[in-house]
Amino acid sequence: MDLENYTNVNIFKKVYEKREVSSIHNVVEQPHHLLKDNTQHAKGGFNPYVNNQGTTVAIAGKDFVLVAADTRISQGFNILSRDYSRTTKLTDQCVITSGGMVADIETLHKLLIAKVKTYQRQFKKTPTVESLAQLLGNTLYGRRFMPYYAFNLLCGIDQNGQGSVYGYDAIGSWDKLTYGVQGSGSELGAPILDNQFVGHNYLVKTLPDDVSVVEDTGKDIINSIAERDIYTGDQVEIVIVDKNGIRVKREPIRRD
Repeated sequence: MDLENYTNVNIFKKVYEKREVSSIHNVVEQPHHLLKDNTQHAKGGFNPYVNNQGTTVAIAGKDFVLVAADTRISQGFNILSRDYSRTTKLTDQCVITSGGMVADIETLHKLLIAKVKTYQRQFKKTPTVESLAQLLGNTLYGRRFMPYYAFNLLCGIDQNGQGSVYGYDAIGSWDKLTYGVQGSGSELGAPILDNQFVGHNYLVKTLPDDVSVVEDTGKDIINSIAERDIYTGDQVEIVIVDKNGIRVKREPIRRD
């Protein structure tokens, strides 16, 4: 007995017709409900996200953590700001630095500040970096169906007095790192970090102990990225977190 073509079976026929019509570009007369999805894709739709680029680097030390980030935000080939800070203080021992969409970065940072203040008033103490790392992961995962378009590095001093860096994707997957880089220059910065510091995938992790060396390396990495990435430039903002608190300084880099 001849096998029946599956496209003639009722349960498959409608699906097959939709696929066939959507693949034909010169259709003259077809039912509108079959062309609806295809015409919408051709016109394009509203996209709530935009990538404002920029680069941020974080490096953990034995008793400190350093963040180096540029201050440029862009949209396409337009520079929107040359003086934007990607790093926000959450506590005296913890900061968050992010790349991605500035609107979502601002919203996320303000939400975390509010949650930290609520925690402090409720429990009469400051949350640890480990607690904030879990909080940030939960916050991002809770918005996984409409994510914050922000790629984050949470940096601070842990309960053992060592520097810690936690890296995140947009939907809350995270890991504890010895160093990390996010933003438009991440592909350029990661190989330099791998070359200058012991990799995070080593069995025995060795953290640097000289903050001045790490600071110079962080500035060199941002400068190197700025020479090759048009979305990184203007200034490098250095944020150092240690047992004495948080220090911030800025230095000029390529401005064109």
